[in-house]
Amino acid sequence: MRPPLPPLDTRVERFDIAVSTAAEFLRSAWTDLRDVSFEIGIMPPAASGAIPRWQVLREQKRIILYRVPIERLGHPHVDDDFHRRMMIEGAVFRAAAEYLDRDPWDLGPERFRF
Repeated sequence: MRPPLPPLDTRVERFDIAVSTAAEFLRSAWTDLRDVSFEIGIMPPAASGAIPRWQVLREQKRIILYRVPIERLGHPHVDDDFHRRMMIEGAVFRAAAEYLDRDPWDLGPERFRF
């Protein structure tokens, strides 16, 4: 009998997990986000100028986070899994803050007070 295969652990899966856990935290903390769909796209539609990392669609109650720009254009000061996850979670918080028209630091105040 063959031993079980190790679970897949890819960059795409780690991105999905970081987005989904941050989104669940925000949904549990903010009633205005409970019905919002947090979605993951690979790349934003082609546009001139800056490359967006997310798109907020308030009327449709959707937030789309674009994986490639977040991963490629973000530069964590330490290049390890922990700091890459923090960078992804930061993008989720900033996108949700834009949706709510609030400051990102307002979304999880107890988590960030020292």
